[in-house]
Amino acid sequence: MDRLHRIVAGFVSVVCLFVCLSCAQIPGDTSKPRSFTIAMIPDTQNYVDYSHQTNEGFAIDAADLFIEQLAWVAERARSKGGEIAFVASVGDTWQHGTKSIDEGHAALGVGAIKNPIFRGHFDPTPKVLSVEVPKATEGYQLIADAGLPFGVPPGNHDYDAMYNVDTHPPNLSKPPSELTMSIDDIGLLHVGGLENFLSVFGADRPFFAGKPWYIGSFGGGTSSAQIIDAGGYSFLHLALEMQPSDAVLEWAREILAAHPGLPTILSTHDYLAPNNERIAGGLLDFTLVDPENHNSPEQMWQKLISQEDQIFLVLCGHYHGQGLRIEDNQRGNKVYQVLADFQDRGQAGLDAGQPPGSGLTGGPTGIGDGWLRLLEFNMATDPPTIQMRTYSTHYKKFSSELATYAGWYREHEQKNMTDEEFLAADEYVLELTDFRARFGLPTQ
Repeated sequence: MDRLHRIVAGFVSVVCLFVCLSCAQIPGDTSKPRSFTIAMIPDTQNYVDYSHQTNEGFAIDAADLFIEQLAWVAERARSKGGEIAFVASVGDTWQHGTKSIDEGHAALGVGAIKNPIFRGHFDPTPKVLSVEVPKATEGYQLIADAGLPFGVPPGNHDYDAMYNVDTHPPNLSKPPSELTMSIDDIGLLHVGGLENFLSVFGADRPFFAGKPWYIGSFGGGTSSAQIIDAGGYSFLHLALEMQPSDAVLEWAREILAAHPGLPTILSTHDYLAPNNERIAGGLLDFTLVDPENHNSPEQMWQKLISQEDQIFLVLCGHYHGQGLRIEDNQRGNKVYQVLADFQDRGQAGLDAGQPPGSGLTGGPTGIGDGWLRLLEFNMATDPPTIQMRTYSTHYKKFSSELATYAGWYREHEQKNMTDEEFLAADEYVLELTDFRARFGLPTQ
């Protein structure tokens, strides 16, 4: 009899558990998966930088880490039985330009000057076309071959030219130890030209031409739009160029209007800082040089993001570290704004014997260490959630699994945080509390 009681009690427990779980699930066709992952690829320019390879005297071929990272993502595509449904780059795919100044800004009277503080870090080189662009193309070919939709906005390093403008020269009278990261000390950088970027990521290039999920572009592909079918919804993804013009913002509004009701993710390069503020671009504030053709991050919020209720998630890079800002738009609905940029992490180089003080700012040379951000959507619960996780394809661990994680990176990226706060900034859950009210139940 005792054995029978145990069997009955066990059965009742299973039924109760099933009922409880069902209460948290949405109704509808449960035969289709309601979970999926978006792989967010932070700035990758240091991996493919020609100067970070063994044939240039670097301790390892950092490009191998880049290929390893995108191969890891490709192997986990839905087409291969994995969870990854989309790849969202946040720009700075490669490091260098090919011009000292672009023709468009030169014609406007903008002048370029040398800045010795940067030690040639931004100098144009033909090696971007022989080393960096081909390696970047090789990596994204893995994504394309896996059948993964993806979007890539250009970052400042992806422009044909990045240069110090002559109206804001660096302060060369100060000792290096006294310099601050201000325009008055460092000078002001500007960018121009996207011919190199369009040669790979243009709308008419093989990655995107004829793809049904690639639904629109501006400027031949300097900004673009994609559709993600996952979790029972069709999502819209906008990849917008850095500090975009009013014309780009108007194009984005037209894309939204043509796809009403679709939950929308916006990826761009420069938007949120590690202090969770939408600060001006600092050394790269394009509005100080060409205000007619650029909007600051705050202007993007005011003119587009806060106005368009379909936009619920913003992804960005550029600033080293991580950040999160949750803010109500004009309709009173949440917009989740997420920064992830791990490009300045150089432990993998140190492990291989790279000198610790060889980086631009006196620390280790940043190469990225294989870290990327995974957005794990669960659309089966009410409210839906996004589990944010940070994973290194080099160390093959999540940030929470690596005991040395905060010790390696916190002091450089978020020195005002505790170790616990630093880890919590890389792994957390977003509850999409108003998602159902805005976008309804899944229909697929």
